[in-house]
Amino acid sequence: MATSRSTALAGAFKDAGRELGQFFRDFTTSSPARFAILVFVSLILIFTALLSLPIASDDRSRTPLSDALFTAVSTICVTGLSTVDMATHWSAFGHAVIFIGVNIGGLGALTLASLLGLVISKRLGLRAKLIAAGDTNPLRSHGGVVNEGQAVRLGEIGQLLRVVALSTLVIEVVVAVLLYFPIVWAGYSWLDAAWIAPYYAAMSFTNTGFTPTVGGLESFHTDYFFLTVLMISVFLGSIGFPVIYALSRQLTQPHRWPLHTKLTLITTVILFVAGAAVFLVLEYGNPGTWGESDAWDTTFQAFFLSAMTRSGGFSVIDPGELYESSMLAASMLMFVGGGSASTAGGIKVTTLAVLALSVWSEAKGRRSVEVFGRRIPSDVQRVAVAVLAWGATIVALSTIIIAQITKAPLAEVLFDVISAFATVGLSTGLTAELPDSAVYVLAVTVFMGRVGTVTLAAAVAATSKSQQYALPVERPIVG
Repeated sequence: MATSRSTALAGAFKDAGRELGQFFRDFTTSSPARFAILVFVSLILIFTALLSLPIASDDRSRTPLSDALFTAVSTICVTGLSTVDMATHWSAFGHAVIFIGVNIGGLGALTLASLLGLVISKRLGLRAKLIAAGDTNPLRSHGGVVNEGQAVRLGEIGQLLRVVALSTLVIEVVVAVLLYFPIVWAGYSWLDAAWIAPYYAAMSFTNTGFTPTVGGLESFHTDYFFLTVLMISVFLGSIGFPVIYALSRQLTQPHRWPLHTKLTLITTVILFVAGAAVFLVLEYGNPGTWGESDAWDTTFQAFFLSAMTRSGGFSVIDPGELYESSMLAASMLMFVGGGSASTAGGIKVTTLAVLALSVWSEAKGRRSVEVFGRRIPSDVQRVAVAVLAWGATIVALSTIIIAQITKAPLAEVLFDVISAFATVGLSTGLTAELPDSAVYVLAVTVFMGRVGTVTLAAAVAATSKSQQYALPVERPIVG
């Protein structure tokens, strides 16, 4: 009797395990977008556990769950916001965990999974290519028909992954070398500079913005070489791996660049220059920022702030000292973010470009959206509108909830919420003072900003099904 009961119990466990395994297989293979969410959540839980260990904190005490979880989310989602002092709270082990985490998050969960598969099996199957494609273009992160006219063709995914791995390694090494001596000249020892330089290199290329030095960039606020290297590294990380891939193949042939590359670079440069001009005008006389500086320093710092509000997250000034008009301008730049399939966040510059071109075409009375001799299809325009609406909804809801919890000034709440959603990392100082309930809301905002718009775009693209009939047309009044 006991034997038969144990046999039946073992069979039940085996069936349950088989069903659970089948569930996870179906969940991860039915859509790369679902797989991305599963991987991101798993990584956040793992890094939360690691950062909760006593060995991870400098004083060997256990970090509170809210702080460990938020730091893990901010690390894996390459955001840079923090509820603790990053320079003094974490031990060497904690900093090592964060360094590894930002590089994982910067590469992208799907890209990392595909890279590991490529290393192990020496080849990529169709499923692995479709999974990797989810990181290169949100429109391809579903399991349906793949349009080979998009930024990176399916057959090029293997080459792209190699470019991603190589470019990340090369750029971070070069940036670390360039930053090493300025760090030594700032008063740090040769040994300290040996880990501070790679740390800054990773934080800048991944657009995270964590600073391992006490006082942040205070020691380097007049070191224009150091700050320029940071800006270049942030720019390279924010344009996206598909753009880096295209430039690596056709750098001297701009006429052959894909439309995605052209739109990304042009929109990025326009926002960079326009943002600097706006900050220069609005903050020129502000004694709390750079109102007391000379013309050269003011101009340089305006460009630096413009670059960092696009997702870099480093700051020489206290963002809380900005005029409210400048906070609004910075929030707009943060909301846009960087390039698609990059380490930056936001709704992405190509989304803004598509929306602007759509509005321009509508104003000119054109039936289609055309640029650089190419026509942008209506499904891309619909996804751009959906991403904008999705992002605005997340920001609005999070702002309302946190403002209600904290009763803090709306300008500060909105600034930090958009910084969280766009994975920028700039803060007015509000994030470090949030109660636990608001910290969890902001953590969800960070997570949704990193994976939510991609998931929504995939869902919109996946719902495009053929229909054998057409309903009657009726035009509601718009505007």
